[in-house]
Amino acid sequence: MSVPVRSDQPEPADERALQDQHLARARSAYERAVAACRAAGIEPDRAEIVPTGPAARAANAVRLSARSLAEREGRAPDPAADARCARNAAATAATAAQAAHAHTPGDLTATAFQAALKASQAAAEAAGGHSPGRDPALTARADATEDTAVAAARRAGWTGAARARS
Repeated sequence: MSVPVRSDQPEPADERALQDQHLARARSAYERAVAACRAAGIEPDRAEIVPTGPAARAANAVRLSARSLAEREGRAPDPAADARCARNAAATAATAAQAAHAHTPGDLTATAFQAALKASQAAAEAAGGHSPGRDPALTARADATEDTAVAAARRAGWTGAARARS
């Protein structure tokens, strides 16, 4: 006897596609966070269990985001959990963008910081609501705002290899 598939539950292949989409956005946001920290001169060893300043908060957020991404990679799809991972990575990128903007104030860094905030908000909306991680419109909006944040981070110079140390 087969179990009927409920129309409100996505097929397993759909869940894998959602996972891929959310985790791609999470990896992108994580990479933006790492690049913003690098631009601000924030080294990973600045992470503290109880962060006491902006650099420590950014470094700690990056550390936690990396752990969250590693936890979700290779796991069975769970759109709600995958979307939360992307939300957390986007929040990490916003924290790092704030630190990078404070380190090097200017129009381009201000724009990148604002784009990071919008991407974080859109990722939070995609992870919440009546169908966490499964709403196509919210997911598409989160993807679009992530793309915008990536472009703004590039214009701000928050990409590429680490700067050479003097």
